[in-house]
Amino acid sequence: MRVSAASEPSLPAKASEDWYSASEDLIVVLDGATARTETGCVHGTAWYTTRLGLALTQAAADQSRSLPYALARAIERVAAEHPECDLTHPGTPSAAAGMLRINNAALEHAVLGDVTIVLDGRGAVQAFTDSRVERTARAQRDAADRLPIDSPEKLAVLVEMKHAELAARNTPSGYWVAASDPSVAEHALVGETSAGDVRRAAVLTDGAARAVHPLALLDWLGVLDLLDRRGPRALVQLVRDAEAEDPAGARWPRNKRSDDATVVFWSFEPDPL
Repeated sequence: MRVSAASEPSLPAKASEDWYSASEDLIVVLDGATARTETGCVHGTAWYTTRLGLALTQAAADQSRSLPYALARAIERVAAEHPECDLTHPGTPSAAAGMLRINNAALEHAVLGDVTIVLDGRGAVQAFTDSRVERTARAQRDAADRLPIDSPEKLAVLVEMKHAELAARNTPSGYWVAASDPSVAEHALVGETSAGDVRRAAVLTDGAARAVHPLALLDWLGVLDLLDRRGPRALVQLVRDAEAEDPAGARWPRNKRSDDATVVFWSFEPDPL
């Protein structure tokens, strides 16, 4: 097996709010939610994703427990690490999560939020993500898409959008992400594939998945082929080059010029010639 990864912040001088761990039997990828409002927490999103990632990697190493169970225990553990913060605040730090685990002959996956898992089942490529967040705050999203990136008008609409998102976060009519309540793990999208039927797999935060949507530079098979030939950093650079060509978001409307981008790649086949 080959294991490779790349992770890059949205800006060189800015701390990334993504987090990942990768081994030959477990991948964990987290994408911290951008905080545009007060959070009630003194630590911040990067702290949260780091603590949650460490706890989740440890919990998921126990293959007798399901991935949602591991996520629930990790959320519970991190909540206990900062009781001085207001964990009931509607903006408390949160993160989307994607997990892949080899458990005997099974390849297990779980997704909570808009991290994407891509599996190449020997010719049939499947992508798994939870895009329910994109169905919230539609009026504000559409308004933001019509405005130039970093303009005062767009930034104001993005704050409105964030408030609308937070009102829908972790509700039955909204979307689900890891925050402070471990019960959200019950809403993860889970599945299992025979490990012997998978040639390649990748887990991406939405900053790297931009290569497919909204940039439309590749389809998911093309993403896997690029990762196979040139590695994860080449995919991140492809996204960054496209973003640099469209700094105001006129061609590809988006909330910010660049986003934290993380991709982890597994190949079950020998190195390509």
